Amino acid sequence: MEKKAFGLWSAIFLGVGSMVGAGIFIVIGQAGAIAGNLVWLTFLIGGVIALLSGYSLAKLALHYPSRGGMIEYLVQCYGEGFFSGSMGVLFYLSQLVALAAVAKSFGTYAATYMSSAHQLWTNVFAVGIITTFTVINLIGATWVARSESIIVVIKLSILVLFTTAALFYVDPTHLRLADAPPAIDLFYALGLVFFAYQGFSVITNSVEDMVEPGNTMLKSMVIAITMVAILYMGVSIVVLGNLSMDEVIKAKDYALAEAAKPIFGQLGFKIMAATALIATASAINATLYAVSEISYTLAKNGSLPKEYEYHVFNNTEGLLISTALIIPAILFMTLDQVTTVAAIAVLLIQGFTHVGHLFKRRETGANPLLIIMAILGTFSAAFVAIDFTRRQLPNIIYYIFGAFFTAYALEAMLRLTVGRVIKKTIRHNPL
Repeated sequence: MEKKAFGLWSAIFLGVGSMVGAGIFIVIGQAGAIAGNLVWLTFLIGGVIALLSGYSLAKLALHYPSRGGMIEYLVQCYGEGFFSGSMGVLFYLSQLVALAAVAKSFGTYAATYMSSAHQLWTNVFAVGIITTFTVINLIGATWVARSESIIVVIKLSILVLFTTAALFYVDPTHLRLADAPPAIDLFYALGLVFFAYQGFSVITNSVEDMVEPGNTMLKSMVIAITMVAILYMGVSIVVLGNLSMDEVIKAKDYALAEAAKPIFGQLGFKIMAATALIATASAINATLYAVSEISYTLAKNGSLPKEYEYHVFNNTEGLLISTALIIPAILFMTLDQVTTVAAIAVLLIQGFTHVGHLFKRRETGANPLLIIMAILGTFSAAFVAIDFTRRQLPNIIYYIFGAFFTAYALEAMLRLTVGRVIKKTIRHNPL
């Protein structure tokens, strides 16, 4: 019998490593600029929504064990129709936007090493890192994949050490409730905060390689999200406790590194910025691989053009097409815009997945109340984020509708021209 790769703690480690990636380095300052010194509470609420969403996805993964993850669940819940195909394409597009956000964050932190942190340098570094890892993925360098676990240990260790040390330097006046923003601001920041949790769904993709998934899947999901929520709340407290609101707003794109200055000086800033570069680079590598796999799966199953399947060196043409689509998002959108669009898209797709799950609850054995709470949590966070974005960054609405329109138009075009339709990969439950 083949030995399974993921036991309880290896699955937990996979989830923690996927969540504690670029997200926290990107959103801590942006969310803090909105929710102020109560951003830790936003991370708590985001963690609860992630737990509810994780419960629903874990139950779906156990009944439909597939490496296809979210795409498989959408097709299983909604059938092999137009809606599920469009959502599959939208999921693929959302991963591209999320990747653009991570690359933009890499560029932002890399630009802090320049004498003038100009937007031009941010874009140069962002496009450069995407291009570099595209080439690496085409070559198929296995050393990059093997280094992922080492990178996870490095970034977790630095974050935990920084948070522990910084707690002793927190200025209580920065955390006074009297200076807290209106309560609604906590919810306005939810969409961004959820972006820092979004990696938890990767646990479901490991179901086929999991030891006793019936006992391991849900337990690993809950423990991983809980651990990350505690870390995020700690990080947010020390960042907002060591920086004034003016400093947070000024350095919102690299606030985590800025918060190291009062404690460790300029060296602390450089170390944290370097950690962010390592974390974002590893996230880009892992996500690029996932995106090429998603595009290949969708093309093979019928929801993207057949060109995505063609092999180029040790990868597929889908990787090159994906990179070509990512670069315009890097060049023409700000970090605020690209992060918000990615966060909202992920929330909406997960929300639709949970709605579909509600109709399959008897098959999966999931608690309907928890599924309904997951639906309310994800959609509420998305709609509040859209409302806030509409007033702060009006063009975001066009980007979001543009993504939906593109997904539907692409699905319609493929069905009408070549008759390609996304298919289920699980016809029965083998577990």
